Amino acid sequence: MAEAETEKTSPSDEKIRVIIVDDHALFRRGLQMVLDQEEDIEVVGEASDGSEAVGKAQETMPDIVLMDVRMPRRGGIEATRQIKDLLPHTKVLMLTISDEEADLYDAIKAGASGYLLKEISIDEVATAVRSVHGGQSLISPSMASKLLSEFATIAKKTDEKATVPQPRLTDREMEVLRLVAQGRNNRDIAKELFISENTVKNHIRNILEKLHLHSRMEAVVYAVREKLLEIK
Repeated sequence: MAEAETEKTSPSDEKIRVIIVDDHALFRRGLQMVLDQEEDIEVVGEASDGSEAVGKAQETMPDIVLMDVRMPRRGGIEATRQIKDLLPHTKVLMLTISDEEADLYDAIKAGASGYLLKEISIDEVATAVRSVHGGQSLISPSMASKLLSEFATIAKKTDEKATVPQPRLTDREMEVLRLVAQGRNNRDIAKELFISENTVKNHIRNILEKLHLHSRMEAVVYAVREKLLEIK
C-alpha cells in the first residue's frame, strides 16, 4: 500500500495541460468541470474558434488540445494544422459532432492524434486525453468503419499508379498495422497478439520509421494507397 501511495504522490508526475476549443460556451464549461475533477489533468485555457485557439495554444503551451471541427472564423482542422506547425509536441484530439469522412481524413492529414464524436460519454474524455498524451491515436468506432471504406476507395483509385520499391514490413508489423486500421488502441493490440504494450509501441515506431511517416493514421493511409494493406 505504501508503494502505491508513493507512486500517486510522486513529485515527478506532472499534470496533463489541456485547452478546450469549442464555439459552444456551455459545452466548454461542462467539459472543464468534468476535467477539473481529474487529479492528473489541468485545463489551462479555452477558445471559441480556431483563430483564438492558435493564440491560446502559443500562450499556454498545452500538452493536449480538445478541438471542435466546425467553428466560425477559423475551423478546427485549419487551426490544428497551424498549431502542429507552431507546436509540434502539442497533440490535438478532435471532439466533434461531424461524422463526415472528409473531415476525418482532413483532420488526420492536419496532424490530429484522434477523432472522437461527441456521442461518447463526457466522462470518457479524460481517458481519451490520457491515451493521446501517452502516444496513442484514437478514433470513434463508427468513424473507423467509414475510414476503412475511404481507404478501400483510395486503393481502387491507385490501380494505374506507377509503382516504386516499397519498404518491407515484417509479418508482425503488418498484423499490428491491420489492427491499427481497425481503430484498436495499443492495449487491445497487445491482447490480440499476446505481446506487451511496449512491444506494440516498438512495432509502430518501426513502421513509421520504415515508411518515413509521422503518425499511425498516416501509416494506414499510406499502406492502403500503396497496397501494402488489403482491406476487403
